[in-house]
Amino acid sequence: MTPTALTGLELLAAAVVLVDQKLIVHYMNPSAENLFELNIKNVAGLALADLFDDTAALSAAINYARDHNCSNTEHALELGIAGRKLHLSCTVTPVGLEEHISGENFLMEFQHTEQQLKIAREERLLDQSRANRELIRNLAHEIKNPLGGIRGAAQLLDRELERPNLHEYTQVIIKEADRLQQLMDRLLTPHRLPQPALVNIHEVLERVRSVILAEYPDIVIRRDYDTSLPLLKGDKEQLIQAALNIVRNAAQALTGRGEIRLGTRIARQVTLARKRYRHALALTVCDNGPGIADEIRERIFYPLVSGRDGGSGLGLTLAQNFISQHLGTITFESEPGSTCFTILLPVDESVNGTHRGGIARNAS
Repeated sequence: MTPTALTGLELLAAAVVLVDQKLIVHYMNPSAENLFELNIKNVAGLALADLFDDTAALSAAINYARDHNCSNTEHALELGIAGRKLHLSCTVTPVGLEEHISGENFLMEFQHTEQQLKIAREERLLDQSRANRELIRNLAHEIKNPLGGIRGAAQLLDRELERPNLHEYTQVIIKEADRLQQLMDRLLTPHRLPQPALVNIHEVLERVRSVILAEYPDIVIRRDYDTSLPLLKGDKEQLIQAALNIVRNAAQALTGRGEIRLGTRIARQVTLARKRYRHALALTVCDNGPGIADEIRERIFYPLVSGRDGGSGLGLTLAQNFISQHLGTITFESEPGSTCFTILLPVDESVNGTHRGGIARNAS
């Protein structure tokens, strides 16, 4: 590898280590120094066996890459260093000769297994969201047409009935048809493209807070806002609806009595919709309710899946659709007594400058 190529490796978020055929360390990029808590000046010239407690699996991966002259990935690698256990994946790639390194060289790229799982989960959620949108659109269109016919027929029948007590039944049909019509309209709403503008995320949350407090006066909503957050480029109404669906879901889980915490922070160096962003806005909605049942955790964002009796199972689906249209993600962690949903939305660096989304932080 050339010095220019090594310089390029210093910019990578992945941890990269270069060793020769005797597995002597010659280079680490800054990410590798951070991962292993080492300084290349102190470890250059040492063998891998001098750095890690057990290198058998790593050596086997290197030998396979050398014998087959190809890249090789070890997905479940455990390395011990200075009393710590690191669970990593490692991709080993044979590289060209370097003037000051004799023999064959190997470039090793390390990543936390948790990070890979997170990226894979985000991609799975993105694919799921797209499938949900297509299913919802097709389902709503299929239902709307016969629904209009049912309502029209009920109206005609209502006019022809002579016995007044029979009108009650036709009115039930009409009202239920109207209710289903409104549901179909909600299902189709996410397919409107976002109308982007600069949005203060705290104004979005304050609107949601006022609505929920009006609906559930016995719930306490605490706020922990980072007032230095930049403005967000997005569709304000869609963001309000997405946040409202999640907070209302929390309020319903609390059965109208408990505590909800709204928080905002900046997240750095995140991958959203397969794209790397320097900054993202992290919005959290936490409650002290009973938690999400194990049997629905993997399907919580699917349409028509609900953890409570009488629930439509559309709130989180619609929220995910809105957020995915903004190239963001929704994830959650839940256990009895604590459930937290986290929304990540990319920050457009070009539209911010000095703009900030400040609303005074408040404890309640």
